[in-house]
Amino acid sequence: MKQKKPSSLTRILGYAGGHKNLTILGCILSALSAVLGLAPYLCVWLVARSVLSTWPGLDGAGNLGLWGWMAVWTAVGSILLYFAALMSTHIAAFRTARNIRRAAMTHVLKLPLGFFAGNQSGRLRKLIDDNAGLTEDLLAHKLPDLAATAVTPIAAIVVLFLFDWRMGLLCLLTMVLALLSMCMMMGGKNAGFFHRYQQEIERMSGEAVEYVRGIPVVKMFQQTVYSFKAFYAAIQDYSDLASQYAMSCRMGQTCFLTFINGAFALLIPAALLIASGGDVRTALVNLIFYALFAPACGQMINRIMYMSEAVMEADEAIGRLDEILSQKPMEESKVQKKPAGDAVVFAHVTFTYPGADRPALEDVSFSVQSGQVVALVGPSGGGKTTAASLIPRFWDVDSGNVTVGGADVRELDSTALMGQVAFVFQDTRLFKESLLENIRAARPDASREEVLAAAHAAQCDDILEKLPQGLDTVVGAKGVYLSGGEQQRIALARAILKDAPIVVLDEATAFADPENEHQIQKAFETLTRNKTVLMIAHRLSTVQNADNIIVLSEGKIAEQGSHSALLERNGVYAAMWADYQRSAKWKVGKEAAV
Repeated sequence: MKQKKPSSLTRILGYAGGHKNLTILGCILSALSAVLGLAPYLCVWLVARSVLSTWPGLDGAGNLGLWGWMAVWTAVGSILLYFAALMSTHIAAFRTARNIRRAAMTHVLKLPLGFFAGNQSGRLRKLIDDNAGLTEDLLAHKLPDLAATAVTPIAAIVVLFLFDWRMGLLCLLTMVLALLSMCMMMGGKNAGFFHRYQQEIERMSGEAVEYVRGIPVVKMFQQTVYSFKAFYAAIQDYSDLASQYAMSCRMGQTCFLTFINGAFALLIPAALLIASGGDVRTALVNLIFYALFAPACGQMINRIMYMSEAVMEADEAIGRLDEILSQKPMEESKVQKKPAGDAVVFAHVTFTYPGADRPALEDVSFSVQSGQVVALVGPSGGGKTTAASLIPRFWDVDSGNVTVGGADVRELDSTALMGQVAFVFQDTRLFKESLLENIRAARPDASREEVLAAAHAAQCDDILEKLPQGLDTVVGAKGVYLSGGEQQRIALARAILKDAPIVVLDEATAFADPENEHQIQKAFETLTRNKTVLMIAHRLSTVQNADNIIVLSEGKIAEQGSHSALLERNGVYAAMWADYQRSAKWKVGKEAAV
């Protein structure tokens, strides 16, 4: 028998831990507050009955003060109970949201690194933070209101029939009709609107970020938002969806508002009919009570509508968090091995990206022996970066194996694996922290002197000299930004500080100008001295002295050997070298056309 999936609310409360009882207490207090909030209406009826029964004199209405003070104190009691309810649920909500964020981030840290290559960091932050915020709002405000909304109608129905069943029946009829109108609005073809609405909001938000990033290009070429087709299409689709929903709700919304506010119109003729056949004063007292109580019933229906939206929000929030939590974490071997040495070996490796039709690497075998420098070159899309990414387990291979120090990377402890390899990626990421902390990210226990030594070895002295606080300058604050080449040198300082026996360099000079490239090359010499090095480069001048050059094309090894041997072979590498030589001689100007 298939196990029933727990509701979103049950799952959210599961994150509350020991604070779940506070949530339950808050809901009980909120329900009591709502029931106590009906007492002033009863007091008003008692006051009206006393006044009208002794009218025009008030000498016989001796309990007016008592009923009046009871109305005041029950109202105050209702407010205090509700305040206590919110205090309880807020404490529980904050702890629950914290636990959700912690659980999501703990899971994220266990995911393979390749997951982050295919998912924007901003989107992940939004998924975790915004949806945790939705659950916080649900528990802090909407869940206690939901408890009150569930209890109040029952008490209200009892009160409706307490004084005059005929007027009570009229009020109840309008409530039922309003509920049916609400179901008309939120059911049928509109049932899936909230999910589509959230999707369009997320899409529009993502495209807006891309548009803002592209504003310099938009302004440079005198374009408008209409030229940014993806963003414009997202706005239009959202607008169309909202318009369609509004149009489809016209009849339901009209009926809903009519029935919610129409009870009073029915009560007056009903009171006249009742008065004509009985006690006029009693009919008038009951009319006053029901005229005051009917709008309160309308508010209850409104709250029911908002609560149904809250439940849908909770479903949506949990569903979106599941996008992350359902991702399969990187498997850790139960038998943890330790690398014996620093050689890297690819043995018949085949790998296909998730969702791709063809392998990115197919039956690739090569080795980087201890102390060797091996270069991966080839056309774009040939599989160079993919091969380098398999060493730190961005993804796991489909077949074959990648070994570091004789141990399959899938059998190595992730911490041990990361400690064995230093990476310098093409796209360098710096935190909005001081340069000291940015470099020390490679080894948090490093002293300031060790960080300075690493920065010096990475040719960062000129960077530190021009910054206002030197090593303590916060990157990205108060207009402090670094060029692509300068960021690469900071990344090299990290790798030097880490001092791992294996170094992977991925397009490390891709964004460097000639001056920065020269300094980066000097930093390379320090970083790669007595290390096992796997480097990727489009600038073939950087790989001439490599011990072995592997040419990857369409996911396969086309050829390999030394620079001179590959030129003699007159194959793919020789053609690439010829193209590189021609591009090196190219220059801008009239002479270039001669």
